[in-house]
Amino acid sequence: MPRTTAHRTALAAALVTPLLLPLWAAGPAGAHGAPTDPVSRVVACSPEGGDRAGSAACRAAVAANGAPFTAWDNLRLANVNGRDRQVVPDGKLCSGGLPEYRGLDLARADWPSTRVKPGAALTMRYVSTIPHTGTFRMYLTKPGYEPAGPLSWSDLPEKPFAEATDPALTDGAYRLEATLPSDRTGRHVLYTVWQNSSTPDTYYSCSDVVFPEKKKKKEEEERKEEVRDASTAAPQPQAEHTPVAATSGPGSGPSTPMLAGGAAAVLLLTGGAALAVRLRRR
Repeated sequence: MPRTTAHRTALAAALVTPLLLPLWAAGPAGAHGAPTDPVSRVVACSPEGGDRAGSAACRAAVAANGAPFTAWDNLRLANVNGRDRQVVPDGKLCSGGLPEYRGLDLARADWPSTRVKPGAALTMRYVSTIPHTGTFRMYLTKPGYEPAGPLSWSDLPEKPFAEATDPALTDGAYRLEATLPSDRTGRHVLYTVWQNSSTPDTYYSCSDVVFPEKKKKKEEEERKEEVRDASTAAPQPQAEHTPVAATSGPGSGPSTPMLAGGAAAVLLLTGGAALAVRLRRR
């Protein structure tokens, strides 16, 4: 079996989801790789991206690119040698600074994404048609990341949350095991750098992931609890029968008429009771 045919057969076996099955046919003979799970932008927006390729974000990316992402597995730079932050400009991390992939750098919050959970185990499937040795580094945007702006190096921690060196290529894909950080919510970017040691190339990719948002119901309950606490702490209105002002002295303020009226009522009741007793004795 020819070398190219063998590589493509292995790649087809790795892409087990119906969405990505046609990718092996489109990859060039000298292709190398890209993440398919969590799906990377370049794979999702490639001609073989299925429904994802028809999303608004992918259509905009192709329009900005001026051409489809046919070479979805060839996003690489030579001779970077670990100097990623010096070589790849801010705002162009997803394209690696390559003009033919510039559409991947659009600042949008609707890129095709993969749902994940904080602190959960992650198995990244990185499809490759030609095996290379090297190290994979995975970064996740910091807490509070805003997808409305271009992705910059300052959005990523200095150190990756996971690394893998020389993993085995099995059925056309590398499988990278990692544990996701536990302090993320909402939309983030999983940025993968694959620095080859068997070639001078380094590959870059952006995979959009979505963590669960903080539950709105819990926030509403917290607000209700705050309202209840505030109402409990508020001073209660005094009853009308408490003559507090009367203790300050005669003739002081509106409490005096109230006190006088009360005394008159007591005298009236007392006199009425005495009269009733006299009438019963007669």
